[in-house]
Amino acid sequence: MDRYLGKWYEIARYPNSFERNCQGVTAEYSLREDGAIGVLNTCRTGTVDGKARTAEGRARIVEGSNNSKLRVKFAPSWVPFAEGDYWILHLEPDYSAALVGSPSGKYLWILGRETSLAPNTLTKIKARAEVLGYDPSKLEMVAQ
Repeated sequence: MDRYLGKWYEIARYPNSFERNCQGVTAEYSLREDGAIGVLNTCRTGTVDGKARTAEGRARIVEGSNNSKLRVKFAPSWVPFAEGDYWILHLEPDYSAALVGSPSGKYLWILGRETSLAPNTLTKIKARAEVLGYDPSKLEMVAQ
């Protein structure tokens, strides 16, 4: 998990209500003192230079998942049902890009350590998504 921590740029995503009109999206993961993973998502409204909007959350690793399945919570801690599945579905060997989604198939993201991915890497990750049952044609590119 240590190699996964740090800043990621959102390269592409399935459209969703909480990221409507978001560009320049980043996700930063850090290890918290309590052992959980801190999550800070930043969205720029409308354009990459738009007003920043952030959401802070925490994630916990699902036991027995080899660090590939997380439960993420952005709502107040007193809301018991507000956790969502965050599964790392593909990770480049050098941790330069990742495919992340929910097992329901409702959410899917392609993340990179840089603001863009090489075309062959993007093609490979989209193909992996399709093999896993996701529809890569539904992905929308995110301006960085």
